[in-house]
Amino acid sequence: MFTGIIEAIGEVKELSSQGTNITFTLTCPFTNELKIDQSLSHNGVCLTVIAIDGEQYSVTAIDETLKKTNLGALQIGSKVNLERCMPANGRFDGHIVQGHVDQTGIVTNIIEQNGSWLYDFEYSSDGQNVTVEKGSICINGTSLTVFNSGINTFRVAIIPYTYEHTIFHTLQVGDVVNLEFDIVGKYIKKMINI
Repeated sequence: MFTGIIEAIGEVKELSSQGTNITFTLTCPFTNELKIDQSLSHNGVCLTVIAIDGEQYSVTAIDETLKKTNLGALQIGSKVNLERCMPANGRFDGHIVQGHVDQTGIVTNIIEQNGSWLYDFEYSSDGQNVTVEKGSICINGTSLTVFNSGINTFRVAIIPYTYEHTIFHTLQVGDVVNLEFDIVGKYIKKMINI
């Protein structure tokens, strides 16, 4: 389980294919604190650390993950948001995040506004995933609050700290992002549709 509070930005150093799987080798500021079998969120996708070599570590994504998230578009030099699992005695500074991406969305607009940024997103709506005004959303692993919630659109505000310490400062209009919708909202939606 994660909270959507990004700890660091990682950088992809190597890519290797094994069948339809891809192993990513990355660096990050806390590589020396990682251990084999540890779960680590990469742009909101929970992946298992399979190897550590000095300042680099490796994780593998299966074909399903590559197709349903933005990890399949990563290249050498790509930056990713990273978060380690929440410890049992940790604080919930964000919201409950599972590291299971529901779908991707597209950045449709970015507005700089007096020291902060407004980001608009659109996602394909089949009625399964919804946002609510002032509800939680996880974008590329980052816990944020929704406003201007529409049928398949929403907006978030990004403060300077989040802008600088996540990959939000690299996003451009048209970029694909990973979305994990609020788990409470997903369960309520499922109960209503039963």
